[in-house]
Amino acid sequence: GLSVGILGPTFQDLAVNVNRNISSLSLIFVGRASGFFCGSMIGGILFDCMNHFLLLGVSMWGTTVGLFLVPFCKAAVLLIVVMSVFGASVGVLDTGANVLILALWGDEGAPHMQALHFSFALGAFLAPLLAKLALGTTVSAENHTEPDLHPPALNQSPEASLDPLFAVPDDLNLLWAYASVGAYIFVVSVFLFALFFKKTSKHGKSTASAQVSRRAKYHKALLCLLFMFFFFYVGAEVTYGSYVFSFATTHVGMEESEAAGLNSIFWGTFAACRGLAIFFATCLQPGTMIVLSNIGSLVSSLFLVLFDKNPLCLWIATSVYGASMATTFPSGISWLEQYTSISGKSAAFFVIGACLGDMAIPAVIGILQGQYPDLPVVLYTCLGSAIFTAVLFPVMYKLATCPLDLQRKENRSENQKTLPPSSRL
Repeated sequence: GLSVGILGPTFQDLAVNVNRNISSLSLIFVGRASGFFCGSMIGGILFDCMNHFLLLGVSMWGTTVGLFLVPFCKAAVLLIVVMSVFGASVGVLDTGANVLILALWGDEGAPHMQALHFSFALGAFLAPLLAKLALGTTVSAENHTEPDLHPPALNQSPEASLDPLFAVPDDLNLLWAYASVGAYIFVVSVFLFALFFKKTSKHGKSTASAQVSRRAKYHKALLCLLFMFFFFYVGAEVTYGSYVFSFATTHVGMEESEAAGLNSIFWGTFAACRGLAIFFATCLQPGTMIVLSNIGSLVSSLFLVLFDKNPLCLWIATSVYGASMATTFPSGISWLEQYTSISGKSAAFFVIGACLGDMAIPAVIGILQGQYPDLPVVLYTCLGSAIFTAVLFPVMYKLATCPLDLQRKENRSENQKTLPPSSRL
C-alpha cells in the first residue's frame, strides 16, 4: 500500500525532477500498470514451482531497489522503465501474498485475507501523509511551473545530452519519502527470508493434498467468472475513487474543498470497513459478506443515480458505497477457496482481471465523460457494475455448490456398493 500510494502525492515532484510537465509524464502510470500485469502472470507461474517465502522476499527486494532508484532518475524514459520494473515486482508480490494466505490457513484464512487487504488500504492512506505532511515539500510553485513553460528549450540545449541519467534530486524530501518506504519494505523482506529457512515441507504437503480434494468440476468456469467479477468490481471502485472529485465539482457544483472531502470519505470508509472486516470474517461466511457488499453497492449506487444533484444524498451514498466495496475482493478469494483449489496460476488469473478492470474501465469512462459532460457517466458505470456483480455471484454460487453435491452422492453410492449387504442395512 505504501509503495503503490506514494506515487500519487509525489507525481508532480517527479515531473519537476525529470524536467517534464505532468501531462507528458502520464505514461508513468501506463508503465507501472503494464509491469504489474506482467508481474502477475510471471508470479502465478513461479509460485507453483518455488518456495513462497523466497519468491516474496525476492519480489520485495525488487520493490525496494525500484523505490530507491525512482528519485534518482533524471530522464523521463528511464523513470518509466524503472516504474515498469517496480510494477512487475509489485505484481508478483500482490499475487503471491494472496496465494500464501491460502496456503497457510486454507478455509480458515478469511480473517487473515481481510487483514492482508486492510494493510494495503492502510498503507495507501498513510502514503500521502508521509510524503507531504510528515516530510513536507521544498519545491516552490515556480519550480513546479518551470517544466510547463520551457520543455522545448531544455530539450534543444546542447548541454541537455550531457545531463546525467542518475543524480541526487534537488528536492531531498522526495528522496527521503521514497527511501523511507523502501527501507521499511527491505526490513519486511528480511523477515520473509528468515521464514524461508524454516522447514515448511510438512505443512506444504498437507495443504497441497487438501487443495486437490477441493477441486470443483467447473473449476475453469469459476475462475473465468471470478475474472469477470473482479474486472467490473475493481473497475468501478477505481473509477469512482478517481472521478468523484471532478464529478462533484462539475456536475453537482461543489467547492473543491467539499469535493476533496467527498473523495476522502470514500477512501476513509473503504479503509475503515476493511479493518472491521477482520473481525466480521470470524463470524460471517465469505459468501455472506459478498452478498451484503453487493446489496450495499447496489442500493448506494442506485441512490447516487436517482439523486445525483443532491449533496446530502451524495455524501451518505458515497460513504455507504465505499464501505460496501471494501470487503468484496478478499471475500471473493476466500469464498472460492472453500470450493476449489487456488494455485499460483489461478490467483494470477483473477488478479489480472482486476488489473485489466483498473486500466480499461477508468480510461473508457474518461472518454465517455468528455463526450457527454451533462450525463453522470461515472454513476451509471457504478450502477451497471453493481447490477452485473449482483447477478453474477448467484451463478458462481450455483456452479460451485452443485458439483460438490453430485460428487458427494457419487461417493456415497460407490461406498454403498463396496460394503456387504449387512453393513448397508
